[in-house]
Amino acid sequence: MGPIMLRKYGRLCVYAFAIIAALFVCAGVNAADLSFPGGSVSFLSAGKDQPLAAPVKIILFLTALSVLPALLIAATAFTRIIIVLAILRQAIGMTSTPPNAVLISLAVFLTLFTMTPVLQRIDSVAVEPYLAEKIGEREAVELGVEPLKRFLVAQTRDKDIALVMELAHQKLPDSISEIGIFQLIPAFMLSELRTAFEIGFVIYLPFILIDMIVASALMSLGMIMVPPLAMSLPLKILMFVLIDGWALITEALVRSFQP
Repeated sequence: MGPIMLRKYGRLCVYAFAIIAALFVCAGVNAADLSFPGGSVSFLSAGKDQPLAAPVKIILFLTALSVLPALLIAATAFTRIIIVLAILRQAIGMTSTPPNAVLISLAVFLTLFTMTPVLQRIDSVAVEPYLAEKIGEREAVELGVEPLKRFLVAQTRDKDIALVMELAHQKLPDSISEIGIFQLIPAFMLSELRTAFEIGFVIYLPFILIDMIVASALMSLGMIMVPPLAMSLPLKILMFVLIDGWALITEALVRSFQP
């Protein structure tokens, strides 16, 4: 992609961000309706608390859908699970089996299973009251973010939070509510990467041991030209099946998120 295309897409991103920011600003003030030839758009409804009008809600909903994949990776258990599964596949020695689609699907459903308590809490404190029109949009967002922040803090090391706060030139807060979500998510991802590699290291050890035993046996038999992987791969698959490896890995991943 050339410099011209980069500048073009960069301007488009800036324009899109400006439009979304303008919508949020319009939603927070007593702005007049937007009129144009042939019609008009009302940013605020006629109610007492002035909630967002239907067109603005649709735009914000579609914007949230576009951010959902990044949120799934950055603020859930998906990162740790998919990294551990990828390391497991590499440790066995099969670079394309199971396929990426299978690993990603398994990681997504394990993520949903792990995040169910958090999602249920968000639904009870934010989504249901908002749908019942008991709270407004801003209050629903604040109440919905709080259970997610508790989950992120429980899985994040203090060192990573301190590092991110130091990079942001901010003081270390005294409570969870004082930590911004944009500072908490990077710290959470750093902790998840470290934890995933620790689990992956433990998974790798028995498979390396099998490779070393097979290589030593082939060397002692004088079978230098035989690739060790050709003999160790069936043994690793057999061992993994006999110990019910998939169930053990799944149990270890799910339990690793429990306090």
